[in-house]
Amino acid sequence: MNNQNEGYGELGQSTLYDSEYNPKRLFPIARAPKWQALGLDPKALPFVGFDTWNHYEVSWLNPNGKPCVATASMTYDCSSPNLIESKSLKLYFNSLNQAVFASVAALEARITEDLAACLASQVVVKIFPSQGWRVLEIQPRFDGTCVDDLDVACSVYEVDPELLQVSDEIIEERLCSDLLRSNCPVTNQPDWGSVQVSYRGPRISPESFLKYIVSFRNHQGFHEQCIEQIFVDIMAQCRPEHLTVYGRYTRRGGLDINPYRTSGPLVPNAMDLNINLMRQ
Repeated sequence: MNNQNEGYGELGQSTLYDSEYNPKRLFPIARAPKWQALGLDPKALPFVGFDTWNHYEVSWLNPNGKPCVATASMTYDCSSPNLIESKSLKLYFNSLNQAVFASVAALEARITEDLAACLASQVVVKIFPSQGWRVLEIQPRFDGTCVDDLDVACSVYEVDPELLQVSDEIIEERLCSDLLRSNCPVTNQPDWGSVQVSYRGPRISPESFLKYIVSFRNHQGFHEQCIEQIFVDIMAQCRPEHLTVYGRYTRRGGLDINPYRTSGPLVPNAMDLNINLMRQ
């Protein structure tokens, strides 16, 4: 393998799994360079929001050496200095498999401390053991007008915000699509997602919105960065009075990543938006 993964920890490399707890597996990625590439000032972002990760392969040992299993949700502010590289998070959770914890609360506290140190930000971690699974609301797809069945010709597969078109009509609506596909900037593996755009302002042509989402098909970018790109492009091209972009990606390695960006205000409880789409 070449050095395309340089700067991204162990992403894209063959990896040995830890037999003992190892918080050093967590690998931070600074957000600021990607914000600057979008023309954003890291100290004056045009959005607020959060990233919620769900992990479905959490396991550890109780004091008797008996394995326990659980799911976990992790939510942190989108303005955190760092995000966490996804493979490193999976390897970190795997390092907990043979670790002994006296209680779920002790495990939750340990994960919270480790993730906060990597993110350089506060994080809310919730562990849901098998005897008390948290049942997320399951929806077939995002609420809103889905554009996926529109009969349009698509030929652009690199991000092109000029595909977006608006009319003079001022409306408030939600557009959504399950056709969001981008590629990991290190491994080039495809990332599959659904996106919901809620806005108030000049009416966005549904056909143009579909073409724009399809234009991400060969784009390389992390999940969070793609959702921020969509936010920035729609703001610049369509000039809405209000805008929210919510992405929910299918899981990989037991993890799904769900970025939420809005011009404000932010919902009081981000966990209320942590649904499961059917394809997740």
